[in-house]
Amino acid sequence: MLKKIKKLFSFLTLDMAIDLGTANSLVYVKDRGIIINEPSVVAVNNKTGQILSIGEEAKKMVGRTPSYITATRPLINGVISDFEVTEQMLKYFIEKTISTSKSFFKFAYMPRIIIGIPCGVTEVERKAVRDAAKNAGARTVFLIEEPLASAIGANLPIQEAGGNFIVDIGGGTTEVAVISLGGIVASKSLRIAGDKLNDDIIQFAQKEYKLLIGERTAEFIKINIGSALPLKEKKEVPMRGRNLVTGLPEEVVVFNDDIQRALERSVKQIVSAIKTTIEETPPELLSDVMTNGIYLAGGGSLLKGLDVLISHETKMPCKIIDDPLTSVVRGCGMALENIDTLADLVQKDEEWGAPI
Repeated sequence: MLKKIKKLFSFLTLDMAIDLGTANSLVYVKDRGIIINEPSVVAVNNKTGQILSIGEEAKKMVGRTPSYITATRPLINGVISDFEVTEQMLKYFIEKTISTSKSFFKFAYMPRIIIGIPCGVTEVERKAVRDAAKNAGARTVFLIEEPLASAIGANLPIQEAGGNFIVDIGGGTTEVAVISLGGIVASKSLRIAGDKLNDDIIQFAQKEYKLLIGERTAEFIKINIGSALPLKEKKEVPMRGRNLVTGLPEEVVVFNDDIQRALERSVKQIVSAIKTTIEETPPELLSDVMTNGIYLAGGGSLLKGLDVLISHETKMPCKIIDDPLTSVVRGCGMALENIDTLADLVQKDEEWGAPI
């Protein structure tokens, strides 16, 4: 009887996977792939409390708004910092996903959603994610830890009795984990990632040139000439901002060596977290990791020379997985599509009942 009911209402179920990232949020839908990839930014009118724009449009407003409008990120270090704004952002993603569906019954969709979360979050932070998703319109909510999702997205054999070492460097957190038999054996969650690297460049500009630059300028510099190791080829980019002494606009030219030194401390902390996790890994699994290597995921893994530095420091092979920016959401989607076989890897929202 239950199977008949399940089959009857299956066409009303929309399966969504969401990577609720500090910098970017991605949405994956079964049979359609990744349909949304937008910045996790929301513009709010402080006078009325009205949400003005979300995603790409809101990011364009960062640093360019009048005093009564705030373009902000509702997530900090991978966890919710503003519950109501996060709820509105999730509602926007759900409604946009449903509106792009070609189904005649889309008006009655009851989405099942799986969301990736950092492995170091507290139960209160987990509940905040679940509640925000439920209030945004989700029928059933599943949570999965981001290192597991990244490993699934990278097609690693995580359910076998072997060591899989994954490092997911996102916008707010760096997740380091050793996975075997579908579970995390050793892990480290570090709140140093892409945003901290941007902040390092901002601090460098203030200290060395007395120049105040914005977050978008810092990110542009990081992507274009940032590196974890000194580069053979010398590169330069113009850095524009406001001189803190004169108060006037100013442009200076910065070189990749300067930026590499600015990022050095944070990069060393990421490498240190990897070494600490290696020390906590059982010898048998470490033997597998020495053979298979360390896998890097997330946007932060694209920092030039980072894989070479980690390989040199750990004496093990280090590889950047294919399409590291989308590994978490792809893994979440695969987990939801195979929820019966991967049930042990996710945490279901029992409070609201099992899915139909």
